[in-house]
Amino acid sequence: MYLYGASGHAKVIIDILTASCVQIDALVDDNMEIDLLSGYPVLHEYRGLSPFIVSIGDNSIRKKIVEKLNSDFATAVHPSAIISPSATIGEGSVVMQGAIVQACATIGKHCIVNTGASVDHECKIGDFAHISPHSTLCGNVTVGEGTWIGAGTIIIPGIKIGKWSIIGAGSVVTRDIPDGVLAVGNRCKVIKNLKLLESKE
Repeated sequence: MYLYGASGHAKVIIDILTASCVQIDALVDDNMEIDLLSGYPVLHEYRGLSPFIVSIGDNSIRKKIVEKLNSDFATAVHPSAIISPSATIGEGSVVMQGAIVQACATIGKHCIVNTGASVDHECKIGDFAHISPHSTLCGNVTVGEGTWIGAGTIIIPGIKIGKWSIIGAGSVVTRDIPDGVLAVGNRCKVIKNLKLLESKE
């Protein structure tokens, strides 16, 4: 198992894999000045290595790294997380300590379900999304590709949030949110348009 990205996020994934008794061979990072992280060697060439988890918290950078790697991808789920047998978790995704993923929820590829987050029944989380610590997604919530749900956010049932948007920490989302916006607040509202990340075709 290899991690791409020698960062604080990688340290948490190392803890998850260690708790799951998964062997970590090395990390890879573009920064030539980093040679060691948490006791593991940091390499600077990714070709020929597999499988990977991209251990970068920024959703757009994570997507770019995934697109350049010619590799298989693994998942990491901490033993303390509670995952319904009917939930699905896509390749490359990470589910952290104390998170809950309920019945028939779908977590896309290369997502982060962070510490203590709750994803309820039949939620659909798009690829490269990040559900931050202690966020609560009630039933049938949809989160689009690349969207970042800030820490402590509450999203009521049935809400749809578009792709590559940001929901500010502590928000309460009671209405649908479109693609490519920053939205914040209790009774969350859009305050800014963002530049959408274009997919590489």
